[in-house]
Amino acid sequence: MSAHKKGFVSLLQEFSIPLIAGVFVALFAANLAPEWYEHVFAAHGGWEFPGHLSVFGHHITPAFLINDIFMVFFFGIAAKEITEACLPGGSLNPPRKALNPLFATLGGVIGPVGVFFGALWLSLEAGFFPEQATWGALQRGWGIPTATDIALAWLVARAVFGTGHPAINFLLLLAVADDAIGLGIIAIFYGDPENPARPAFLLLVLAGMIAAFLLRKKNVQSWVPYIAIGGPLAWSGLILAHLHPALALVFIVPFLPGPKTDTGLFRPDDELDQMGAHDAEHSPLHTFEHQLKTFVDFGLFFFALGNAGVKLGGIGAMTWIILGALVVGKTIGITLCAYLAKMLGFPLPERMGFREVSMAGFVAALGLTVALFVSGAAFPTDLALQGEAKMGALLSGFVGIAAIVIARAMGLGRSTPTGAPSGTPPGSHVAPPPSDEGGPLLSDRDVSSIPGALPASGLAQKREQEKS
Repeated sequence: MSAHKKGFVSLLQEFSIPLIAGVFVALFAANLAPEWYEHVFAAHGGWEFPGHLSVFGHHITPAFLINDIFMVFFFGIAAKEITEACLPGGSLNPPRKALNPLFATLGGVIGPVGVFFGALWLSLEAGFFPEQATWGALQRGWGIPTATDIALAWLVARAVFGTGHPAINFLLLLAVADDAIGLGIIAIFYGDPENPARPAFLLLVLAGMIAAFLLRKKNVQSWVPYIAIGGPLAWSGLILAHLHPALALVFIVPFLPGPKTDTGLFRPDDELDQMGAHDAEHSPLHTFEHQLKTFVDFGLFFFALGNAGVKLGGIGAMTWIILGALVVGKTIGITLCAYLAKMLGFPLPERMGFREVSMAGFVAALGLTVALFVSGAAFPTDLALQGEAKMGALLSGFVGIAAIVIARAMGLGRSTPTGAPSGTPPGSHVAPPPSDEGGPLLSDRDVSSIPGALPASGLAQKREQEKS
């Protein structure tokens, strides 16, 4: 691929263009050609391939290919980042280094859940739902507002705080831990509601993990056998157990041999690159993400196309409950828990006060990708309720615009420090080195493998340097 084409592809990835384009195409299709959209992308009764092919009783439809197969790789890359973060030098190692944002992560989950249940109770008491609506059916949406869209949060945080600000590092680690909890929520609480769980089939997941472990013991230095052998076993076990198969690689990826140390959360290079050995054989964990990232980034177009198609007239009480739980719950929960951690002796990163923490909590309310995914899992058969929930997830995208406007009004990201490196935008400072005492958790260059985004060290940073 020529340098010009690579630059164009990188630009699309950096600004999450495939994901955003998929959202707009889905909205247009669902509102201008609703019958076609429903026929193609309906989770149940949608378009099927000739021959009515099925896997373990599940018909192979576009929705099945997107949500049950493609998303396996999306969550696999998320698992890769969490695995590397636990290595020596990673943002989760030693744990004390990340305790403040991890405390904030708990607030970012507990806060939205609390707001969701409170708002749901008030809405039922006020009669905002149809009479036939029951608490048992509606409460399944509690997991929707718990996750944060990492890629969009990173893009907005850069615009709000300025490149290099520790608040970006704080927010990214929070979002990754947030999504790790989200994976657990999906696995435990969002199985097939029409079929009870069959735990015996989880032995297949265990078999996949054992296969991956044996490959690691034999020092297999390619990620392909791990994924090709362990992945299908784990996927089959989950779908037969009536749990969501999209999490299959979460159980396999941690067994991939990785580097001895982590060079930083979302960093494009590993320890070999830093030593100048660019042609050396990289670890399977590194090459797994490196070789699949473009596929996942552009595949998010089809994820959004298949999941974001909501009729604009389908706004209802669940829409505002989801949106309120994201915005109010994330902002208050993250802020309170971050300051609780500070009171317990786990300090905030340098140059982070109340304004920065509360703004990071507000930006974390961007729940687009995983919130859409959980909406489908929470209300698989009630399409009207599912549409309302998805609209709440989509409206959370406007948090990004609001955050930038509010940040300017608050004076965030304006002053340029003396001695800042070339290309540092207003509001940025020279970050001190990472420490266990609350310093920055990662470098701004560390954002390379966010599904849907590339680091600022790519084209955007180059353009910033040219402007300066």
